[in-house]
Amino acid sequence: TVGLLLFLGVDALEGALGLTGQVASAFQGVGLIVLGVVGTPLVIHAATRMGRRDSVVTPLGLSMLIAIGIGLHNLGEGLAIGSSYAIGEVALGTSLVFGFLLHNTTEGLGIVAPLARARPSLKTLVILGLIAGIPTIFGTWIGGFSYSPVASVLFLAIGAGAIIQVILVLAQALRSEGHEGFSG
Repeated sequence: TVGLLLFLGVDALEGALGLTGQVASAFQGVGLIVLGVVGTPLVIHAATRMGRRDSVVTPLGLSMLIAIGIGLHNLGEGLAIGSSYAIGEVALGTSLVFGFLLHNTTEGLGIVAPLARARPSLKTLVILGLIAGIPTIFGTWIGGFSYSPVASVLFLAIGAGAIIQVILVLAQALRSEGHEGFSG
């Protein structure tokens, strides 16, 4: 799971860095990347800590974080698909759809891996799948109807930042597994 997420994070960063040349200098493409990569983990960390007193992450909570991180990453992928259609590159858009389809199939394994021993309900699995997948559709709409290099760089950086946060939570869970019997 960590290896897959690391690949996705590097992929998102690579895509964002590749687009910085298209961003007007007033928007500071690299600054947008830093904002997304640093800001997103801080926001996710704050959101997961709201109303909680302990630092234990449940298997379902971990799966939810992974689904959110992958969903934000998929938003950037949707932007790439929609943008390619918007500029008339139908062949590129179609190949991106099939490439991301194959690539995203393995993401489901990363989402459900922490739940392997928990026996989640079908409803839970569907919700996790929707959280990870629906952003692709929104990204495609945004990219197709209003392509913006600024939005593309920012969304890819947000996706990378979300994945970094998930990797940090996974690392913490793996460390506590040896000491406290984490069951994820």
